[in-house]
Amino acid sequence: MGAPLTIVGAGSAGAVIAARVSEDPSREVILLEAGPDYVADWPADLLDGRRNATVSHDWGYHFLANRRQDPAPLPRGKVMGGSSAVNTCIALRGQPYDFDEWAERGGAHWSFEACLPAFRRLERDLDVDNAWHGQDGPITIRRHRPDELTAIQSAFLAAAERLGFPSCFDHNDPTTTGAGPHAMNKIDGRRISTALGYLAPARNRDNLRIVSRCPVHRVLFEGRRVVGLEVLREGRVERRPARQVVLAAGAIATPGILARSGIGPRAQLERIGVEVLVDAPVGEHLLDHPGAAYIAAPRPGVTQGTDPIIQTTMRYQPALGRPNEMQLQPVNFVDLPGVPLLFAFTVVVGKPAGHGRLWFPSALPDQKPRIESALGHHEEDRKKLIEGLEHARAVMQTPELRALTGVVAWPTDEHLAQPGDAWVLPGTGSGYHPCGTAPMGDERDPHAVVDFFGRVHGVEGLLIADASIMPTIPSSNINLPTIMMGERFGEWLRDGTL
Repeated sequence: MGAPLTIVGAGSAGAVIAARVSEDPSREVILLEAGPDYVADWPADLLDGRRNATVSHDWGYHFLANRRQDPAPLPRGKVMGGSSAVNTCIALRGQPYDFDEWAERGGAHWSFEACLPAFRRLERDLDVDNAWHGQDGPITIRRHRPDELTAIQSAFLAAAERLGFPSCFDHNDPTTTGAGPHAMNKIDGRRISTALGYLAPARNRDNLRIVSRCPVHRVLFEGRRVVGLEVLREGRVERRPARQVVLAAGAIATPGILARSGIGPRAQLERIGVEVLVDAPVGEHLLDHPGAAYIAAPRPGVTQGTDPIIQTTMRYQPALGRPNEMQLQPVNFVDLPGVPLLFAFTVVVGKPAGHGRLWFPSALPDQKPRIESALGHHEEDRKKLIEGLEHARAVMQTPELRALTGVVAWPTDEHLAQPGDAWVLPGTGSGYHPCGTAPMGDERDPHAVVDFFGRVHGVEGLLIADASIMPTIPSSNINLPTIMMGERFGEWLRDGTL
């Protein structure tokens, strides 16, 4: 075997890369994960795909949504499988234009046509067998049947039909639009994370070594060549030799590792006392999906906290945007401390015009970045949110929903009637889809940190292969696109392209 490949982060991309590269018995792979590893006895909340697991295995990040709000938690999974082990299990790919626009920037191998084989390879779709889908992949996907839907979800689909929106069974078929069941990577309520789908079948390979509870502080260089990693292992700082490193720690943690390694904005690095190796716009273009919710009280017995949190969605084109970029989806319950159980219709902007940034307070490895998401700061995004809330109000006013609904908590008719749009900012939140913090691009692109194969500009031996490198945000939830990227990097690294 040659020099081992070291992968940092076992999440939606890193676990996939480790599994795919180690299919070649001549390649030695070391997978480092900051969180714990569970071989058999997985905690119940990590297996329960009915709701997010936001506390037990979380990084503890907080984000500032916008200037009208206080910091709030930004859940990210700190465990084998990363955020794929704690998320809502929504298995959407996005639209062909999401990936074609990456190709148009110079990475022809990121076109939708080029990515489709990887999307098909990652999935085992139990409901649809056609040219768009795969049947043999590690991530099992299905859609809730009509008899499995809660009263709110069923009423939502009926209301959408009444309002003239098309019915849509397969949201991952790019020729479709409208309302229907979500594609979800959960089976009988059990979340299928990349740890279960990819690592479980691979973990007994002789050429794959998995090291858990091993956070990485920084990448070590001689000149501009990677020579190792500084990690925290069993309470001690250790140096591990490495010649080829793949950072897949996620769009928040990967930038922190880069900054502590001397790769980042010069002004920020000099302020925190880190010697500048590469002056790069790390963290300067944080992308996320702005969202807002139309919240109401259900009539007694309509919903309960044991229901699946989400089962259906509706995609549509906003007045100012792209086809299918918007989602309106019913949430079966909103569980707030000291507040009776509520439900909501969440509206999510798939192609936001605005962006935020990361700000690094210090070079201490346990210091979390300040996450300034700037959600809703752009006027176009506010207009899309308000348009979506108006759709939600129309849904709430149908007979199907009026039969289930009590008092509307937010926004009121008075809010929606206001002439301005700033009122939506206090109610704007995150889709929990951070990306774009180390984007792909040509070396001459002032916004780019890596090239179109994830190789960090200005150094040798360091790749980034997670949602950090997305140059634009996909219009859907980003877990499946991130797994797709892991498939592609895994293939390239296994077969010698990288």
